[in-house]
Amino acid sequence: MKIDWAALGAVFGVSLAVVLGLVVLFSGGLRALSAREAARERQASTALPTVAAGACLLACVTVVLFGIYLIVLG
Repeated sequence: MKIDWAALGAVFGVSLAVVLGLVVLFSGGLRALSAREAARERQASTALPTVAAGACLLACVTVVLFGIYLIVLG
C-alpha cells in the first residue's frame, strides 16, 4: 500500500483553512450580536450589527450544510 502524502497534505491544508474560516465567521457573528446589545443599551441604531451578525451566522450555516451535502452525496 502506497500513501499519497501530497494529497493527504492538501486535504489537511484545505480542512484547516475551512475550519479556521468557520471559527472566524462564528466569532464575528457572536461579536456582532454583542455589539448589537451594546448599541441597544446606548439607544443607538442596531441595524448594522444585526445585519452583520445575520450574515456571519448564515455563512456558518451554509458552510456546515455544504459539508454535510458533500459527505452524504459526495
